[in-house]
Amino acid sequence: MIGHEWAVDLLAAHVAQGRERHAYLITGPQGVGKKTLALRFAEALNCTTPPAPGQACRQCSSCKRIEAMQHPDLSVVEAEHEGDVLRIDQVRGLQHNLSLAPYEARYRVALLLRFEEAHTNAANAMLKTLEEPPPQVVVILTAKSVESLLPTIVSRCEVLKLRPLSADETAKGMQVTRGVPADIAEELAHISGGRPGYAVRLFEQPRLLEQRHACLQDLVELLASSRGDRFAFAKQRVENKEELRHELQVWLTFWRDALIFAAGVTDPITNLDYSARIQKLADKIGLHNVRFHVNSVENTMDRIDRNVNPRLALEVLLMDFPRINVIA
Repeated sequence: MIGHEWAVDLLAAHVAQGRERHAYLITGPQGVGKKTLALRFAEALNCTTPPAPGQACRQCSSCKRIEAMQHPDLSVVEAEHEGDVLRIDQVRGLQHNLSLAPYEARYRVALLLRFEEAHTNAANAMLKTLEEPPPQVVVILTAKSVESLLPTIVSRCEVLKLRPLSADETAKGMQVTRGVPADIAEELAHISGGRPGYAVRLFEQPRLLEQRHACLQDLVELLASSRGDRFAFAKQRVENKEELRHELQVWLTFWRDALIFAAGVTDPITNLDYSARIQKLADKIGLHNVRFHVNSVENTMDRIDRNVNPRLALEVLLMDFPRINVIA
């Protein structure tokens, strides 16, 4: 793990002292390390050769298979694609698996990723499992926030809220755990906004950096474009909902950086390579307008997640954007 030592220590203590809860909820932004923490916890629960109480060796067959999500006593449930819906039949299938005794491990572990995407019926069905958990079962949910879930779900879980790390902590962690050169680690730490999981993916998949640059270029060009060009962009972009969500997430980092400049604070920005353009935008439109556009992007992402017509939502967003050339 990179960072989140407090959460690692808490879960390790639960295992070491035999105080495992029947259900955990790990929240935080995408790429902050929720899934990694959940898998490390599952490894510690079922490690066959722990080097110390509450620790996973990460070398035994059990640890390696959990890491690869191929252990017979680990069930991973998620919507087919990010932004899709986790269905009730997926929860029903999980409940059947959890009703069985562990095949070989100490615990059956159920990992439900992005549970904010669960259909209401699926969430209500899962509630029954959380209220009356089978023996030798540990359920781990991940979600963006507690607010995105039913209060009855949250109340039955031990909640761990993960937050982005500092850029320095993220960069140093990547150097130590992944051997990333210092200059690259620092750049990726800023681009990821202190989300170590996302930073690692950027390092391992250079195409993601190319996609990020393309998304930022789209935004810069749209700000200077006509209404007709913006409508044409919206028509073309909504063909792939998953790519649209990614693009909006990148745009949000741009507008949040503009908010930092407009507010005159010294917080580190995400897009260092676009700092001059972002500064120009912030100076031109001011704090009030920048804050408005940050909220607009966030609201558009939320509407798309709630299956509002994506083309209409994107068109409304683009029509609200100012017309300003920040390239020159």
